[in-house]
Amino acid sequence: MPEPQAGGRARTGERWNHNIHYHSRVLRAVPRGAERALDVGCGEGMLARELRRLVPHVTGLDPHEPSIEQARRQPGDVEYVVGDVLRHPFEPGSFDVVACVATLHHMDAAAGLARMRELVRPGGVLAVIGCARSSMPRDLPRELAAVAGNAVLRAGRTYWEHPSPVLWPPPVTYGQMRELAAELLPGSVYRRHLLWRYSITWRAPS
Repeated sequence: MPEPQAGGRARTGERWNHNIHYHSRVLRAVPRGAERALDVGCGEGMLARELRRLVPHVTGLDPHEPSIEQARRQPGDVEYVVGDVLRHPFEPGSFDVVACVATLHHMDAAAGLARMRELVRPGGVLAVIGCARSSMPRDLPRELAAVAGNAVLRAGRTYWEHPSPVLWPPPVTYGQMRELAAELLPGSVYRRHLLWRYSITWRAPS
């Protein structure tokens, strides 16, 4: 079964959701001395602003213009760009950190992983928190654990509905994502988490 309390813990009264719960996994993956970070599918910029506390230059990218407009109204020295990571003309190896939270299932997963891999500098890190589809009935125990864990973790927290478009159910299963990570990101660490999320962490060869 997944670990019962993976990722970060929100304090009582802070806004919280399943994606925010795992932001700390991305932040812990930031390599020492990182200068440039990209948040793919940044939405209104919460993770991008958290990254900016650790990295001097942060770019938030999202195809949803209303979310980017909302992000630009927030305080914080972050560059926000309306665009699609598969098409935006970033140069390969431009970033020490590429983060992607609950966005990969909105695109072809293999193409998305390959493109984000390309953008990471040697020695840099790709950190993905993703959504995938359960395989039933095999995953029923995990689903039941997630429902129970969600009820406990939401107590005393303000559940925040993000403004970005939602795609559910995800087109790719957890098993397929594990296989893609192994194929496209050799040496990556794939983990499945309690609240309907998986993580992939990969360090580019130096």
